[in-house]
Parts: sequence; structure tokens; C-alpha cells
Amino acid sequence: MKKSILVCALGIVSLGTLFQSCKENATDSGEVTATEELNTEGTTSSITAAQDPQQLTIKNMQDAYKGETTAHFKYAAYSQKADEEGHPEIALLFKAASGAELIHAGNHKVVLQRMGEAIPKIIPEFTVKSTAENLKEAIEGESYEFNTMYPEFIKNANDAGNYMAQISLTYAYKVEQKHRDFYIEALAALEKGTDDSLAKLYFLCPTCGNTYATVAPARCEISMTDSKLFIKVTGL
Repeated sequence: MKKSILVCALGIVSLGTLFQSCKENATDSGEVTATEELNTEGTTSSITAAQDPQQLTIKNMQDAYKGETTAHFKYAAYSQKADEEGHPEIALLFKAASGAELIHAGNHKVVLQRMGEAIPKIIPEFTVKSTAENLKEAIEGESYEFNTMYPEFIKNANDAGNYMAQISLTYAYKVEQKHRDFYIEALAALEKGTDDSLAKLYFLCPTCGNTYATVAPARCEISMTDSKLFIKVTGL
């Protein structure tokens, strides 16, 4: 089985890691077997399919791309709402998160392109409510991604031996936990009326979307990207 070195595919200078070709990891036959359980009337009650891990990963990557793209637009709208309601610090947080989600979507898109798969067309659907409600929705969404969605997707990519997908999904997985914690802190501050004490500056890692408030380390703690390349989010 051939191997190739990923260079700058996800915006990384070098990871020094060998990636197996996604297409070469697909099963030769592409066959999917299924078993059917019949009820007493002879009709199908359930179907259990043995899914090709690579095909499952393709679907996961498409779903993740849809989710991150939608989150990008949603958080941008939440940012505007927070600003309108007189919460500029929370608006800035949503703007920074919106930028990070776009980086995640871009990484997922690169993986799909490298696999020769179609990029889903997306019409983002979401509802903008009050800033407090938007924060609660964001906490719930990020918690789901961190606790359920991304761990499952990463496991599937690992089963498929799809290392590019693993990296892209892991980047998003680690950052979403930070976003959830930022939102929890912001909601608590909003409820206490102290949200003006929240960060007024954020840094984004252009490789993985890692998000830092106020200060940033010399290198990203997830992707090791030099902080000189970080994106500053200072205003709306």
C-alpha cells in the first residue's frame, strides 16, 4: 500500500506524518452485506447493515462540514445580536468562534477534496433569539459535538485508517471543548451583569481553529503552529 506525506493540506507547514491514501484504504469489493429480521407477518422490521468504515467516514466528514459551516454563519448572527443588545464582549466571543468554525469547515473540506468526494451544498438553518438563549443553545451544541459527535467520528476514521480525517476531526474536537467553556463563562457573566469583564481580544490558530482569550502561547497547543501566524480578533 502506497503512502504519501501531507504537506500544507490542512494549512500545516509540516507534521512529519505519513498518511495513507484515502482511496487506497477503501475495500476492494465495496460490498456491503445486510441481514433482515422479519416479523410474524413476513415484513421487514429492521435492517442491520455492515457498513464500510471508509464510506461511513465520508458521510461523517460531510456531516461535520455541514455542521461547522452552519455554526460559522450562526455564530456570526449571534455576534450581531449580542452587539445589538449591548453586549460587545459576548459579540466578540461569538465572532471569534465563528472564525474558528470556518477553519474547521475548511479543514473538513480539504479532506473531502483529497478523497475525491463531493462537497455538500449548504443552506444554513438556525434561529436567532436573545443573547442568553443563544449562549445556552451554543453550550448545548458544543457539548454534543465534544461529548458525542466528534468522538464517534474520530473512532470511525480510525477504524477506516483515514489519518487525514482523524487529524481534521481531532482538531475540531479539541477546540469545541474550549468554545463550550467560553460560552459557559459568558452566560454566567451575563446573568451576573458582569459580561463587560470578559475578554476584549482573541487569537485564532489558522491551522486548527484553537481559540485563545487575551493572550496566546508561543505555539498552538494543539497543532504547534507558530503564534506569529495567529489571527487577531479585536473588534466587530
